[in-house]
Amino acid sequence: MARGRSKRGGSEYGEFWPAYVDVLSTLLLVVTFLMSIFMVSQYYATQEASGKDTALQRLTRQISELTNLLSLEKGKSRSSADELSALQSTLADLKTEHQKLSGFALTGDEKAKAAEGRIQTLSADLEAQKNISNEALAKVDLLNQQMLALRRQLAALNDALEASETKDKDSQDRIKDLGARLNAALARQVQELQRYRSDFFGRLRELLKDRKDIRVVGDRFVFESEVLFPSGQATLTPEGLGAMDQLAIAIVDLAKTIPPELGWALQVDGHTDIRPIASAQFPSNWELSTARAVAVVKYLVSRGVPAANLVAAGHGEFQPLESGVDEVSLRRNRRIELKLTNK
Repeated sequence: MARGRSKRGGSEYGEFWPAYVDVLSTLLLVVTFLMSIFMVSQYYATQEASGKDTALQRLTRQISELTNLLSLEKGKSRSSADELSALQSTLADLKTEHQKLSGFALTGDEKAKAAEGRIQTLSADLEAQKNISNEALAKVDLLNQQMLALRRQLAALNDALEASETKDKDSQDRIKDLGARLNAALARQVQELQRYRSDFFGRLRELLKDRKDIRVVGDRFVFESEVLFPSGQATLTPEGLGAMDQLAIAIVDLAKTIPPELGWALQVDGHTDIRPIASAQFPSNWELSTARAVAVVKYLVSRGVPAANLVAAGHGEFQPLESGVDEVSLRRNRRIELKLTNK
């Protein structure tokens, strides 16, 4: 009996265990399913929270931008308010002016016409001023162009002036050099001519040593006019012709010895005293002194003296040797002077 119970109890336990396993399996599947649902829910919740953070940042940025825009709008609003205030003030002034004009208009049509005429005049003046302004601008533009051209010309002139100054400096240096050389050459010529003059004077002194009325004054031979010409005339006397013959011989001999490059000349000067002459032939002492010098030159040419080496000049009474008015002084002032010089 006991064994029978035992078999029956084991059979019951064997029947109960598969059901228990099925329940546990089912419960495990349910738990696994719930865990899967939880994990999926957690994932979507995390994604949603991340999206909310991004949206929150975007909203924060938009709020900042809107704040800046609001500040700008407030500034514009203040500027608009200031402009509105200015416009209102201007409108008030215009209303006041309109009232004044209305008051003027009420005084009569004549004032209105006068105001209209004044407006037209002012308009015409304004138009004229505009035209003048346009003309002035055109003139200013033209003047600017002319100024630019003048500046270019001035620059060109400055360049030319600098070049000219450089050239002038070179020319001055050359002129100084040439002047020094010319002075040296002239000094040599003067020295040579001085030597020939000494020879010439020596020969004349020898030829005319017996003539007491012919004397040497400085670098000149002086003939008293009475030796050569009658009083108040310009025709050589026979005695004068003889003196000129001796002079011509000395000059011709001298001309053969003087080198042509020295450029010598025999200057014949006529002089009178202070007493005036007034004849048909000689209206003044100028004509008389000049005619006597020319007569001497012509006679020397006729005796073979080269005409290119002779010079005639009349000085009248204006270069006296003596200042007295006695007869001796007057006679000494009436003279013919001969001077050997360079051309």
